[in-house]
Amino acid sequence: MPIDQNLRFQPVRIALLTVSDTRTLADDSSGDILAARIADAGHELAAREISRDSKNEIAAHLHRWIDDETVDCVITTGGTGLTGRDVTPEALDRVKDKDIPGFGELFRWLSYETIGVSTIQSRACAVLARGTYIFALPGSNGAVKDGWDKILLHQLDSRFRPCNFVELMPRLRVR
Repeated sequence: MPIDQNLRFQPVRIALLTVSDTRTLADDSSGDILAARIADAGHELAAREISRDSKNEIAAHLHRWIDDETVDCVITTGGTGLTGRDVTPEALDRVKDKDIPGFGELFRWLSYETIGVSTIQSRACAVLARGTYIFALPGSNGAVKDGWDKILLHQLDSRFRPCNFVELMPRLRVR
């Protein structure tokens, strides 16, 4: 994965939302993993919160961050499975302007290397909402590592070639 060292790294301000009825910031291991990786990559953790598995509550967090000029991107972890309480993709549907289908497709393809056909149960997805990227990852530690290390680390690096999400940011709100 080519990084052009001649280009300037542009830090991204990322808000992190863990979706769970049982986790707290004290025991949110997948959120801890993402927060550490965000900092290690040179990005800024703009906010970090926990939301219950509620479409309304998740959407409220997302709307607030979408409208916050200090947030460039949101990553969620949890709520992407198939059970009745897993509603993160439905919450993203409430705020989105555009789907980014390749994210979920690539996530499941990469996840297959780790968990085999069980990846079919993942509804990892990504959307664009009023100029803000939102990436929804499963809540397991392995899933957040795969999503960050194999996709987001590269696509949120302004030096990644041939293209990346960061270079599109100035044009995302242009109509």
